[in-house]
Amino acid sequence: MRILVVEDDEVLSDVMVRSLTDAGHRIDLASSLADADGLWQVQVFDAVLLDLNLPQTSGSVHAMANDSSGLVALRKARARGDRTPVLVLTARNRTEERIAGLDAGADDYLGKPFDLAEVEARLRALVRRAKDTEDYVSVAELHLDRKLRRFSIGRDTLELPAREFEVLVELMTPPGRVVSKRTLSDKLSSFDEALGDNALEAFISRLRKKLIGSGAGIRTLRGIGYLVEPET
Repeated sequence: MRILVVEDDEVLSDVMVRSLTDAGHRIDLASSLADADGLWQVQVFDAVLLDLNLPQTSGSVHAMANDSSGLVALRKARARGDRTPVLVLTARNRTEERIAGLDAGADDYLGKPFDLAEVEARLRALVRRAKDTEDYVSVAELHLDRKLRRFSIGRDTLELPAREFEVLVELMTPPGRVVSKRTLSDKLSSFDEALGDNALEAFISRLRKKLIGSGAGIRTLRGIGYLVEPET
């Protein structure tokens, strides 16, 4: 998954980014309202992990709790029709924060302190609900276990480099869904470096070769995108 982490606490954000990256996710980090708003508007994310109490800009004083800049970013996103799943981080004893976050359009909340494994599990559940897919999906003999972050063909594990893995995960979320080149490029590119059509086509070509024998194939729909489907 590509995840936007919005958190100004350097120690906490570093721990979360390392944990989620080690789990195989691509992470963009924002430490202020300005950073969060800017990233959220130009990049497609699978989920957002949002702290409510942010400074307006990097290094500035925090907004007051009743005018939380995290809520401002969330309300702006929902107002422009962005339905990205959002997991709000709150102080455990601040019931009003949890209510405000949910009322502003958050999908779930988690009180601090929290377990990092629970963060990932909740994010995975939010994305699963948003995309109407399951943790375990198959096309012919190609299987994806999202919890274990593992592909297999039959009983054999399919080893893939990180970016090829993310391409195939997107194509299997859910299987049979047409995914545009733009969507794949946005999810796989870093904020400073775009993934071009040639690089994406190279990923698809390599994946097609690795899926030989699985009974699943990647079909190109010219001008539209790609989908994974059983071979006929």
